Amino acid sequence: MKKITIQDILDYKKSKTPFAALTAYDYTSAKIVDSAEIPLILVGDSAAMVMLGHKNTLPISMQEMKLFVKSVSNGAKNALIVADMPFMSYQSSVKTALENAGQFIKECGANAVKLEGGESIIPQIKAIVNSGIPVIGHIGLMPQSIHQMSGFKIQGKGVSSAKKLIQDSLKIQKSGAFALVLEGIPVELAQIITNKLDIPTIGIGAGPFCDGQIQVFHDILGLDNSFHPKHCKVYINLQDKINQAVKSYIVEVSTKTFPTSKNSINLHPSVLKSIS
Repeated sequence: MKKITIQDILDYKKSKTPFAALTAYDYTSAKIVDSAEIPLILVGDSAAMVMLGHKNTLPISMQEMKLFVKSVSNGAKNALIVADMPFMSYQSSVKTALENAGQFIKECGANAVKLEGGESIIPQIKAIVNSGIPVIGHIGLMPQSIHQMSGFKIQGKGVSSAKKLIQDSLKIQKSGAFALVLEGIPVELAQIITNKLDIPTIGIGAGPFCDGQIQVFHDILGLDNSFHPKHCKVYINLQDKINQAVKSYIVEVSTKTFPTSKNSINLHPSVLKSIS
Protein backbone atom coordinates (compact mmCIF):
# COMPACT_ATOMS: atom_id res chain seq x y z
CA MET A 1 0.00 0.00 0.00
CA LYS A 2 1.32 3.44 -0.94
CA LYS A 3 1.24 6.51 1.25
CA ILE A 4 -2.23 8.06 1.08
CA THR A 5 -2.34 11.66 -0.12
CA ILE A 6 -4.88 14.46 -0.02
CA GLN A 7 -5.67 13.73 -3.67
CA ASP A 8 -6.47 10.12 -2.79
CA ILE A 9 -9.05 11.33 -0.25
CA LEU A 10 -10.54 13.72 -2.82
CA ASP A 11 -10.68 10.91 -5.36
CA TYR A 12 -12.92 8.84 -3.09
CA LYS A 13 -15.61 11.48 -3.57
CA LYS A 14 -15.14 11.54 -7.32
CA SER A 15 -15.40 7.75 -7.54
CA LYS A 16 -18.38 7.68 -5.15
CA THR A 17 -16.56 5.05 -3.10
CA PRO A 18 -17.20 5.51 0.63
CA PHE A 19 -14.02 5.31 2.71
CA ALA A 20 -13.41 4.38 6.33
CA ALA A 21 -11.37 6.37 8.82
CA LEU A 22 -10.46 5.64 12.43
CA THR A 23 -8.91 7.36 15.40
CA ALA A 24 -5.65 6.15 16.91
CA TYR A 25 -3.66 7.57 19.79
CA ASP A 26 -0.56 5.39 20.20
CA TYR A 27 2.17 3.57 18.27
CA THR A 28 0.74 0.04 18.58
CA SER A 29 -2.83 1.01 17.67
CA ALA A 30 -1.55 3.02 14.72
CA LYS A 31 0.44 0.03 13.44
CA ILE A 32 -2.62 -2.21 13.67
CA VAL A 33 -4.94 0.26 11.95
CA ASP A 34 -2.35 1.05 9.28
CA SER A 35 -1.76 -2.64 8.53
CA ALA A 36 -5.51 -2.97 7.84
CA GLU A 37 -5.02 -0.34 5.09
CA ILE A 38 -7.27 2.33 6.56
CA PRO A 39 -6.72 5.44 4.42
CA LEU A 40 -7.09 8.09 7.12
CA ILE A 41 -6.17 8.12 10.81
CA LEU A 42 -7.35 10.97 13.02
CA VAL A 43 -5.37 11.55 16.19
CA GLY A 44 -8.47 12.93 17.87
CA ASP A 45 -8.71 15.19 20.87
CA SER A 46 -11.05 12.44 22.07
CA ALA A 47 -7.78 11.13 23.52
CA ALA A 48 -8.68 13.39 26.44
CA MET A 49 -11.48 10.98 27.30
CA VAL A 50 -10.26 7.67 25.87
CA MET A 51 -6.62 7.85 26.95
CA LEU A 52 -6.55 10.35 29.82
CA GLY A 53 -9.90 9.71 31.49
CA HIS A 54 -11.34 13.23 31.28
CA LYS A 55 -15.11 13.76 31.06
CA ASN A 56 -14.83 15.74 27.83
CA THR A 57 -12.24 16.89 25.28
CA LEU A 58 -11.62 20.34 26.75
CA PRO A 59 -8.72 19.65 29.17
CA ILE A 60 -6.24 18.13 26.72
CA SER A 61 -3.25 20.34 25.90
CA MET A 62 -1.11 20.87 22.80
CA GLN A 63 1.78 19.18 24.59
CA GLU A 64 -0.30 16.09 25.29
CA MET A 65 -1.72 16.03 21.76
CA LYS A 66 1.78 16.35 20.28
CA LEU A 67 2.86 13.23 22.16
CA PHE A 68 -0.09 11.26 20.78
CA VAL A 69 0.47 12.54 17.23
CA LYS A 70 4.18 11.64 17.35
CA SER A 71 3.32 8.14 18.56
CA VAL A 72 0.83 7.58 15.76
CA SER A 73 3.21 9.00 13.15
CA ASN A 74 5.84 6.52 14.29
CA GLY A 75 3.41 3.62 13.90
CA ALA A 76 1.50 4.44 10.71
CA LYS A 77 3.49 4.66 7.49
CA ASN A 78 0.77 4.64 4.82
CA ALA A 79 -2.40 6.28 6.18
CA LEU A 80 -2.95 10.02 6.00
CA ILE A 81 -2.42 11.24 9.57
CA VAL A 82 -4.64 14.10 10.72
CA ALA A 83 -3.92 15.91 14.00
CA ASP A 84 -6.90 17.28 15.89
CA MET A 85 -6.32 20.85 17.06
CA PRO A 86 -7.24 20.88 20.78
CA PHE A 87 -9.43 23.43 22.54
CA MET A 88 -7.91 26.96 22.55
CA SER A 89 -5.02 25.96 20.28
CA TYR A 90 -6.53 27.93 17.38
CA GLN A 91 -9.60 29.90 18.53
CA SER A 92 -7.82 32.89 20.05
CA SER A 93 -5.98 34.15 16.96
CA VAL A 94 -4.77 33.30 13.48
CA LYS A 95 -1.17 33.55 14.75
CA THR A 96 -1.79 30.97 17.47
CA ALA A 97 -3.55 28.67 15.01
CA LEU A 98 -0.65 28.86 12.55
CA GLU A 99 1.98 28.20 15.18
CA ASN A 100 0.21 25.17 16.62
CA ALA A 101 -0.75 23.68 13.26
CA GLY A 102 2.87 24.07 12.19
CA GLN A 103 4.09 22.16 15.24
CA PHE A 104 1.89 19.18 14.37
CA ILE A 105 3.32 19.03 10.85
CA LYS A 106 6.96 19.96 11.50
CA GLU A 107 7.58 18.28 14.86
CA CYS A 108 5.06 15.44 15.02
CA GLY A 109 4.80 14.05 11.50
CA ALA A 110 1.14 14.82 10.86
CA ASN A 111 -0.02 15.32 7.27
CA ALA A 112 -3.00 17.57 8.02
CA VAL A 113 -4.92 19.17 10.88
CA LYS A 114 -8.60 19.33 11.86
CA LEU A 115 -10.42 22.32 13.35
CA GLU A 116 -13.91 22.49 14.85
CA GLY A 117 -16.12 25.43 13.99
CA GLY A 118 -17.99 27.29 11.30
CA GLU A 119 -17.84 30.85 10.03
CA SER A 120 -15.95 32.16 13.06
CA ILE A 121 -12.80 30.16 12.29
CA ILE A 122 -12.68 30.76 8.53
CA PRO A 123 -9.68 33.17 8.91
CA GLN A 124 -7.74 30.44 10.73
CA ILE A 125 -8.55 27.82 8.09
CA LYS A 126 -7.52 30.15 5.27
CA ALA A 127 -4.25 31.08 6.96
CA ILE A 128 -3.32 27.48 7.74
CA VAL A 129 -4.13 26.32 4.19
CA ASN A 130 -2.21 29.27 2.71
CA SER A 131 0.80 28.23 4.77
CA GLY A 132 0.79 24.85 3.02
CA ILE A 133 -0.93 22.78 5.69
CA PRO A 134 -4.00 20.75 4.63
CA VAL A 135 -7.12 21.27 6.77
CA ILE A 136 -10.22 19.23 7.57
CA GLY A 137 -13.21 21.17 8.93
CA HIS A 138 -15.67 19.92 11.53
CA ILE A 139 -19.25 21.11 12.08
CA GLY A 140 -22.42 19.85 13.71
CA LEU A 141 -21.95 18.44 17.17
CA MET A 142 -18.63 19.93 18.21
CA PRO A 143 -17.28 18.46 21.47
CA GLN A 144 -15.15 21.55 22.13
CA SER A 145 -18.36 23.60 22.27
CA ILE A 146 -20.32 21.39 24.67
CA HIS A 147 -20.90 24.22 27.15
CA GLN A 148 -22.26 26.50 24.43
CA MET A 149 -24.39 23.64 23.09
CA SER A 150 -25.54 22.59 26.59
CA GLY A 151 -24.06 19.14 26.22
CA PHE A 152 -23.62 16.48 23.54
CA LYS A 153 -26.76 17.14 21.48
CA ILE A 154 -27.75 16.51 17.88
CA GLN A 155 -27.37 19.70 15.83
CA GLY A 156 -29.24 21.01 12.78
CA LYS A 157 -32.69 19.70 13.67
CA GLY A 158 -34.45 23.03 13.09
CA VAL A 159 -34.74 25.11 9.91
CA SER A 160 -32.41 27.94 10.97
CA SER A 161 -29.74 25.68 12.46
CA ALA A 162 -29.83 23.37 9.44
CA LYS A 163 -29.44 26.32 7.05
CA LYS A 164 -26.57 27.64 9.16
CA LEU A 165 -24.74 24.32 8.90
CA ILE A 166 -25.21 24.28 5.13
CA GLN A 167 -23.85 27.83 4.89
CA ASP A 168 -20.90 26.98 7.15
CA SER A 169 -20.07 23.90 5.08
CA LEU A 170 -19.88 25.95 1.89
CA LYS A 171 -17.74 28.62 3.56
CA ILE A 172 -15.36 25.99 4.93
CA GLN A 173 -15.01 24.49 1.46
CA LYS A 174 -14.36 27.92 -0.04
CA SER A 175 -11.72 28.61 2.62
CA GLY A 176 -9.62 25.74 1.28
CA ALA A 177 -10.41 22.74 3.51
CA PHE A 178 -10.04 19.43 1.66
CA ALA A 179 -12.67 17.55 3.69
CA LEU A 180 -15.36 18.16 6.31
CA VAL A 181 -16.39 16.11 9.33
CA LEU A 182 -20.15 16.10 9.98
CA GLU A 183 -20.87 14.98 13.53
CA GLY A 184 -24.20 14.40 15.20
CA ILE A 185 -26.56 15.81 12.56
CA PRO A 186 -29.70 14.33 10.95
CA VAL A 187 -29.21 11.92 8.05
CA GLU A 188 -31.09 14.08 5.56
CA LEU A 189 -29.08 17.20 6.38
CA ALA A 190 -25.81 15.28 6.01
CA GLN A 191 -26.96 14.07 2.61
CA ILE A 192 -27.85 17.61 1.48
CA ILE A 193 -24.47 18.96 2.59
CA THR A 194 -22.63 16.04 0.97
CA ASN A 195 -24.41 16.63 -2.33
CA LYS A 196 -23.68 20.37 -2.25
CA LEU A 197 -19.94 20.03 -1.60
CA ASP A 198 -17.13 19.15 -3.97
CA ILE A 199 -14.95 18.04 -1.06
CA PRO A 200 -15.58 14.78 0.83
CA THR A 201 -17.74 14.69 3.95
CA ILE A 202 -16.77 12.34 6.77
CA GLY A 203 -19.64 11.34 9.01
CA ILE A 204 -19.82 10.32 12.63
CA GLY A 205 -23.39 9.98 13.79
CA ALA A 206 -24.52 11.59 10.52
CA GLY A 207 -25.93 8.63 8.63
CA PRO A 208 -24.86 6.59 5.58
CA PHE A 209 -24.78 9.25 2.87
CA CYS A 210 -21.46 10.91 3.74
CA ASP A 211 -18.45 10.22 1.53
CA GLY A 212 -16.61 8.60 4.42
CA GLN A 213 -17.19 7.45 7.98
CA ILE A 214 -15.02 7.86 11.07
CA GLN A 215 -15.22 5.97 14.35
CA VAL A 216 -13.18 5.78 17.54
CA PHE A 217 -10.79 2.80 17.56
CA HIS A 218 -11.70 1.81 21.12
CA ASP A 219 -15.45 1.98 20.41
CA ILE A 220 -15.56 -0.41 17.45
CA LEU A 221 -13.36 -2.90 19.33
CA GLY A 222 -15.55 -2.89 22.44
CA LEU A 223 -12.72 -1.93 24.76
CA ASP A 224 -15.06 -0.17 27.20
CA ASN A 225 -18.33 -1.97 27.87
CA SER A 226 -19.61 0.93 30.00
CA PHE A 227 -19.81 3.28 26.99
CA HIS A 228 -22.03 2.60 23.98
CA PRO A 229 -22.47 5.66 21.73
CA LYS A 230 -25.47 5.43 19.38
CA HIS A 231 -23.38 6.21 16.31
CA CYS A 232 -21.04 3.28 16.89
CA LYS A 233 -21.19 -0.40 15.95
CA VAL A 234 -19.13 -2.74 18.15
CA TYR A 235 -17.41 -5.27 15.87
CA ILE A 236 -15.76 -7.31 18.63
CA ASN A 237 -15.95 -7.31 22.43
CA LEU A 238 -12.28 -7.02 23.34
CA GLN A 239 -12.88 -5.95 26.93
CA ASP A 240 -14.25 -9.39 27.78
CA LYS A 241 -11.55 -11.18 25.78
CA ILE A 242 -8.76 -9.17 27.40
CA ASN A 243 -10.30 -9.68 30.83
CA GLN A 244 -10.40 -13.42 30.21
CA ALA A 245 -6.75 -13.42 29.07
CA VAL A 246 -5.61 -11.51 32.17
CA LYS A 247 -7.51 -13.89 34.46
CA SER A 248 -5.91 -16.88 32.73
CA TYR A 249 -2.49 -15.31 33.27
CA ILE A 250 -3.23 -14.75 36.97
CA VAL A 251 -4.30 -18.39 37.40
CA GLU A 252 -1.24 -19.76 35.60
CA VAL A 253 1.14 -17.66 37.69
CA SER A 254 -0.56 -18.65 40.96
CA THR A 255 -0.53 -22.35 40.02
CA LYS A 256 3.06 -22.20 38.69
CA THR A 257 2.02 -23.33 35.20
CA PHE A 258 3.60 -20.16 33.81
CA PRO A 259 6.39 -19.65 33.01
CA THR A 260 7.38 -23.00 31.50
CA SER A 261 10.70 -24.08 30.03
CA LYS A 262 9.60 -22.50 26.76
CA ASN A 263 9.51 -19.12 28.48
CA SER A 264 12.78 -19.54 30.39
CA ILE A 265 16.54 -19.42 29.73
CA ASN A 266 18.95 -21.97 31.17
CA LEU A 267 22.60 -21.57 32.09
CA HIS A 268 25.18 -23.65 30.24
CA PRO A 269 25.99 -26.68 32.44
CA SER A 270 29.65 -25.58 32.75
CA VAL A 271 28.62 -22.15 34.01
CA LEU A 272 26.15 -23.67 36.42
CA LYS A 273 28.83 -26.03 37.76
CA SER A 274 31.21 -23.11 38.32
CA ILE A 275 28.77 -21.01 40.34
CA SER A 276 27.00 -23.79 42.29
